[in-house]
Amino acid sequence: MIDSLFDLVLCALIIFVAFAAVSGRDLFTAIVFFIVYGLMVAIAWLRLEAIDVALAEAAIGAGLTGVLLLGAYGRFKNIDAARMGSWVPLPVLIVIALAATGLSAAVGVVLIALDPNGLGLIPAVNANIAQSGVFNPVTAVLLNFRAYDTLLESIVLVVALVGVWTLADNSAWGQRVGKTQSVRANGVLQSFGRTLPPIGLMIGIYFVWAGSSQPGGAFQGGTILAAVGLLSAMAGLFPPPRVNDARLRLSVIAGPILFLAVAIAGTAWGGMFVLPADLAYGLILAIEIVLALSIAITLMLLVLGPPEMTETPQ
Repeated sequence: MIDSLFDLVLCALIIFVAFAAVSGRDLFTAIVFFIVYGLMVAIAWLRLEAIDVALAEAAIGAGLTGVLLLGAYGRFKNIDAARMGSWVPLPVLIVIALAATGLSAAVGVVLIALDPNGLGLIPAVNANIAQSGVFNPVTAVLLNFRAYDTLLESIVLVVALVGVWTLADNSAWGQRVGKTQSVRANGVLQSFGRTLPPIGLMIGIYFVWAGSSQPGGAFQGGTILAAVGLLSAMAGLFPPPRVNDARLRLSVIAGPILFLAVAIAGTAWGGMFVLPADLAYGLILAIEIVLALSIAITLMLLVLGPPEMTETPQ
C-alpha cells in the first residue's frame, strides 16, 4: 500500500514538474524544473529496478544536460525572455503541440496494448547471454545484441560537439575551449579540485569495469570521469585544451572508431556487429574502456563550450 502510494505521488510530481518545465516563460526556472524532472525520472527507473537506466538518467539526463542548459542560459541571459514566444509563429507552435499530443497518444496506445504479465525480450536475452561474453543483460543488449544503437549514440555525442564548436568565431579557432579559470590559491574550489578527482577517478573506472557483470558501463563511467576532468579544470589544475590539438580530436573519435571497426570485423564471423563467443568479453571490455574515455572527453568539451579568444592567436 505504501509503495503504491509512493509511486502515485512520484508519477504526479513527474507530470507536474514536466509541465512546469515546458510551460514556464522564465528560462532559468524552466531549466531548474528540467533538472528536477531528470532526477525524478531517475527515481522512477529505480522503482522499476532499471538501475543502469537510472544511473544514465541521473548522470546525463539531469546532471550533464542541466549543466549544458545552465551554460547556454549564462550566454543568453540578456535576451528578453518575454519576447521569446514571439520568435516562433503561432501556426508552428500549434503544429508542434499537435505532433507532441499525437506522439503521446501513440505511446499510450502501445503501452496499453502490452501484456502486463508479459516478459518481453527477457527470455530471449537470458537464453543467449552466455554467448554475449558478459553477465550484465543490459551490457549484453547494448554492446552485442543491439550494438548499433549504442554506436549511433556515441556518434551523436561527437556530432553534438562539432555543433558546439561551430559556435566559435573564426578568430577564436585554434584557441583553448571555454574560458581559463581563475581560482584563489588553496581556496575551496582548488582544494576540492585536488581532493575529489582521485575518488571520482576510482568510481568512474569501477563503473566501467563493473559494467560487464552489474550496473555500470561506458556512459555511466564516462560521465563520472567527465565530471572529474571538469572539476580539475575549474580548479585551475590544468588549462583547457586547444580545439585544434590532434590528440584531443583523436581521443574524441577513438571510441566510436574502435566500436565501428569491431562491428565491421564482425562480418568475418557472420554479419555486422556479430561477436564470436570466445572473443566477445575481451572485445566488449576494450570497447567499453576506450568508449568511456571518448565519452568523458567529449562530455567535458561540451560543457566547456566553444573556443574563445582569450589570447593572441598562434
